[in-house]
This record gives sequence, structure tokens and C-alpha cells, in this order.
Amino acid sequence: MSVNRRSFIQYASLAAGGNLVGLRPFGALNAFAQSAPTPSYKALVCVFLFGGNDANNTLVPFDTAGYKNYAKLRGPLALPQSQLLQLAAMPNYSLHGSLPEVRQLIDAGSAALVANVGTLVQPTTRATVAAQLNLPSNLFSHADQQLQWQNAAQNATINTGWAGRMSDLLGSRFNPSASIPMITSVAGDTLFCDGQSTTPLAVSPGNVAGVSCGEGAQECAARQALAQSFLSFDGGLSLVQAENVITQDAYRYASVLTEAIASTAPLTTVFPSSNPFAAQLQQIAQLMQVRSSFGVNRQIFFAGVGNFDTHANQFTQQSLLLSQFSSAIAAFYQATQEMGIASDVTSFTMSDFSRTLQPNSNSGSDHGWGSHHIVVGGAVRGAKLYGTYPTLALGGPDDSGANGRWIPTTGSVQYASTLASWFGVSPSQLSSIFPSIGAFSSANLGFV
Repeated sequence: MSVNRRSFIQYASLAAGGNLVGLRPFGALNAFAQSAPTPSYKALVCVFLFGGNDANNTLVPFDTAGYKNYAKLRGPLALPQSQLLQLAAMPNYSLHGSLPEVRQLIDAGSAALVANVGTLVQPTTRATVAAQLNLPSNLFSHADQQLQWQNAAQNATINTGWAGRMSDLLGSRFNPSASIPMITSVAGDTLFCDGQSTTPLAVSPGNVAGVSCGEGAQECAARQALAQSFLSFDGGLSLVQAENVITQDAYRYASVLTEAIASTAPLTTVFPSSNPFAAQLQQIAQLMQVRSSFGVNRQIFFAGVGNFDTHANQFTQQSLLLSQFSSAIAAFYQATQEMGIASDVTSFTMSDFSRTLQPNSNSGSDHGWGSHHIVVGGAVRGAKLYGTYPTLALGGPDDSGANGRWIPTTGSVQYASTLASWFGVSPSQLSSIFPSIGAFSSANLGFV
């Protein structure tokens, strides 16, 4: 029987732990074998809001004239002013009512907002949009815009992410003796994490006790036997031999990782229960807590929450997802404080795009462009709004058409390069990671 590469990897990874063991070197579980803090540590945590979060109802004008204009144009999607959370630090603005913890972080100076960010090839106006000059490819497409946010190249065909390229560049400098990759994903394998020489760890949140299987006893026994058979199978094929190493690593590291966790006092920070996104951030916090024995001074994490594709029933769906995000990100920030690394960890949101200001006929909104984003961390210059909030006018100067798809006034590449600069990328290195950054007047927005 012939076994192709995709089938082999699928069988091996499932056998070695119910998808806990990824297809990356060292297996997924070895991310736990770390312990005490290390000097000069920094970490970036990307939170992807999959589906396109409606930023128009995330950050809302609160002054009398601004809210009145917003409510008129949003119509049935307008949030009642009494339900909005006015920002003490920016009283002319307010947050969605499901973001109370985020408001606290902003007003305390531990979080900032970045307005109207989106994929751009170069600074763009309503006139250049009308002329179709140098626009990102396939605007308003979920798949393409997710890829372009993740590769910061405004072209969905680029097969590396900006985090992966940073790891390629900085790995030998900051993590010269690391035994795990710089990047870990708790939300699957995504383009953001992939470099030319970088592959991430893939960790499934909530399974920290060792290799396990989530299926019935008979199925698990069969998978275990299949995995063990792979370990002794050597047909001289380089593919099989390489994948044998992955499976062997998973089993070899399982006991070491179990011991590492058992010897580490759990964090006292309480993460929200029944919140799948909180489980991702709790997993990341645990990885940070036990990091140093693997020799990492720089780490990047990828997490995700969704689905924000609210073409219908927007009030209910967005409220639920923003509530999950808000309570989880606050608990995660508290965990970094508990570990003494709050100023060394910066979390930030990305999303496909925002949504149209004008509602559709199904109590929802359609795909937009420029969006507002949230950055959290002790190093963040918080309690401020960076960038330029769009003029809320259908067919106005910031509208790419006639229904409130805002032309970004800040490029996603500028947003990414600001984070990269804080992480340790020098000004002279930025263009090697972000080839289009030279088209913009600023490579550092100053929010961190």
C-alpha cells in the first residue's frame, strides 16, 4: 500500500496525540519544558479576529454631534448611547458595551487604540481608489485579506508571514541556543507564523499533561499502535525517516514536559471558564511561564477568535465574541503582571477588515476595509488613539464607495513594523521584512 505525504503526516500526527503533536520539529508538547524568567525577554501575541470585526461598533463617537451622526447613518445597527462605554482618557469616544475590561486597560494606560488600519500598497485616497491605482489584491475577500494582514505584503501569493520573516532574521541573534522555534500557534498553522526557515510549534490549548487522545479507548489504542509502528518503520525513504523523527520527538518529550509542568507552580490568575479564546491565552501564559529552560529570549504567539462575519444577527454575535475577547485579554494581561513580564509582552489585534457603516437588510453589515485595532501591554503608550479616525459620511472623503467602507489612513504594514521595531528589528532591517514600508512616511506609529 502506498502512503502519500499528506496521509502519512495525518496518521502520524493523530496517532501521536489526538492532534496535539503538530507537524513541526520537537512535537507540540515540548513548548512546556521551560521554567524561570530569562533576561531581555520580549513576546508578541497576535490575536486574529477572524471574519472581519465591525470596528464601527467597536469604537464609537460619544460627543453629541459625533454620536448623532453615527446613529443616523448606522440606522438599525446603531448601539444606544446609554449602552456604550465612554473612555475617560478619550471622552469623545466610547467602546462597545461588551468591552468593559478593555476600557479599564485603556483608561489605566495599559492599552491603546489604532484607528482606521488596513491593507495598503501605498497611501491611498478616494481618487486613487476610483482610478484603481495600486490597490491591494482582492479587497473585501476574507481569504485574501487574512493572508495580506498576515504576510504584510498586500499580495496573497506571498508564502511567508511577517512573524515568520522576523524569526528568520532574529532567531540566531536572540535565541541562539533555543530548542524550540520562536513562534507558537494555539490556533492552527497560519501564514503569519511561516518563514523561509521558520516553522512554528502548534499547540492545542488545554491539553498539558502529556500525549493524549480524545477519542474512544479502542480508537486511541489503534492510533497508539499505529504511531509505535511508525517508529520502527524505516524503508530507506527520506520522507518516512523525517516523519519518524517527529513522532519519536513527541514520545520522547512527553515525560519531560509532564515533569516540567508538575514542578512549576500554576499561575494564580483566573481565566474565564467556558471561553475558548481564554483557553488559548491561558495556554500562552503557561508557555511563557516555563520558557527559559528552552533558551528563548524572544517569542511570538498566534491566537484567534471568531466568527466576526456578521452579515446577519450582528448584535448577538459580535457582543458574544467581544465579551470573550475582553475578559480573556484582561486575564492574560493580569497573568503577565503576575509573572513580572507585563512590560515585555505586547498583545495586538488583527482582522480581515472592518464592515460597512451602512447596514444591510439582514440586521448585519457587509465586508469593509479600514478597521480599528487594540494593543495591550505594559510597554504600550496607552490611553491614546493613534492614527486618524475616519469621517463618518457615506460617499465622503474616507469612503471607498458609497456605503461606508473606510479607506485606511494607516497601512497594516506600518502597524506591523511598529510592533517589529519594539520586538528588536532595527530600522535598517525593516525593509527586509516589510518590502513596501518605504512607500509610507512613517515606519513607527509610536504606540509602543
